[in-house]
Amino acid sequence: METPGLIVHGEAAPFSTALRSLVNNPLYSDVRFVVGQERQEVFAHRCLLACRCNFFQRLLGSEPGPGVPSPVVLSTVPAEAFLAVLEFLYTNSAKLHRHSVLEVLTAAVEYGLEELRELCLQFVMKVLDVELVCEALQVGVAGQACRWSPCGGPGYMAPPVSTRPPSFCSQIAVSFGLGPLQERCVAFIEAHSQETLRTRGFLELSAPALLLLLRSDKLCVDEAELVLAARSWARVGAAVLERPAAEVAAPVVRELRLALLAPAELSALEEQNRREPLIPVEQIVEAWKCHALRRGDVARGAPCRRRRGTLPREHHRFLDLPFK
Repeated sequence: METPGLIVHGEAAPFSTALRSLVNNPLYSDVRFVVGQERQEVFAHRCLLACRCNFFQRLLGSEPGPGVPSPVVLSTVPAEAFLAVLEFLYTNSAKLHRHSVLEVLTAAVEYGLEELRELCLQFVMKVLDVELVCEALQVGVAGQACRWSPCGGPGYMAPPVSTRPPSFCSQIAVSFGLGPLQERCVAFIEAHSQETLRTRGFLELSAPALLLLLRSDKLCVDEAELVLAARSWARVGAAVLERPAAEVAAPVVRELRLALLAPAELSALEEQNRREPLIPVEQIVEAWKCHALRRGDVARGAPCRRRRGTLPREHHRFLDLPFK
């Protein structure tokens, strides 16, 4: 009786090196991509992409015609991120960089590359800092589909920013396997709230991402600073979207806990709100009602629960709603 054959393995490194040499190599290439806003030409090999990734199998399913095939245009993925995806498909490894890993992660989600997605997530967790965390939260909330930019992730058609509740984005995050990233980013911001509020990334957060933060009791920042940060955020959004700041801020300002402000602070806010409308008048009225009745439970539109970073004020004693 013939004995079963035995699979033997050669050295993996030379094999990987040989395949890596084919990444973006026109030699024997039978498919061309034009990628990113810079419209960089990238060469690849149809059979390798199709056998490694269902996305490309569907995309490249038709047989190439005679002569030089037309390029496949992928304008929403940056060239550097696309080349990292190709490197992974060719060699099952990729060199990740802090400045582009979120773009590679977004592409991995779009192309259904679960292993690359997990590698990117692990890398992000290691390098997460104040400058990166808000951008990472954007990806974690909705696969980069919830940005100020009119375009979301590659090929993803998202509803308008103002119509997307946190639950919508959270469901997308879970379905894309990005729930852990969202949770890690929120926890990081809760611990480094003041530093995060001063970053450009905070000003570029989507409404659903900011709403997720404002609903947290664990932010280490006082409410007065949150109000100022929300106003700055709304100004940026108003400039980008060419809409009134109050309209941009409408989905998030309800989560500002105005009743935590002292009467003098609330008066100053009310005066500024007359000059530069941002917060609904009825929300300010609800906060004043808490002060007038000396009861926190009367606030319908003005939450009174203290956050971790809320500075003590004399009137907090009658709100009777301590940090939880």
